[in-house]
Amino acid sequence: MFVVILLRFRNIQFNYKFVKKIKSTYIDMKTSVNIKWLEDMAFEADVNGHKIKIDADEKVGGKDRGPRPKPLMLLALAGCTGMDVISILRKMRVEVDNFDVEVVANNTDEHPKHYDEMKVIYKFWGKDLPKEKIEKAVNLSEERYCGVSYVYKQYVKMETEIQINPE
Repeated sequence: MFVVILLRFRNIQFNYKFVKKIKSTYIDMKTSVNIKWLEDMAFEADVNGHKIKIDADEKVGGKDRGPRPKPLMLLALAGCTGMDVISILRKMRVEVDNFDVEVVANNTDEHPKHYDEMKVIYKFWGKDLPKEKIEKAVNLSEERYCGVSYVYKQYVKMETEIQINPE
């Protein structure tokens, strides 16, 4: 509805099929999660039909029944870029034996406490891994495909490290 009003305001000619396509695309772009309070500091989130329980430390009234919310930001980054990198490497016909993504973040001391620096460490294991293709896959994820990385880079100092067959 907002799109239609905006188009009319600007006097742009359009037809119903075009508006329907825009409306459908707008709806498809939305993402939603729901969180339900359980008790104390515990909540249960419904994300894409999967349940995730989050809780606080016992020192602040929780019972440690799940992870804290903020580290899930790091998980989102690791998961997003990790999926991108594996997908890109498969398209490049690069096979790895093992692959880990570690995200290390600095938490500020003052409220609101937030991450002001993040380091993404990509660890690859395998025989005769092509360094150039691995670097290209990581770069494509960080610069073009990973939406989480894109958003975080707007506000957080980001650093990348690539390790091939680390000890």
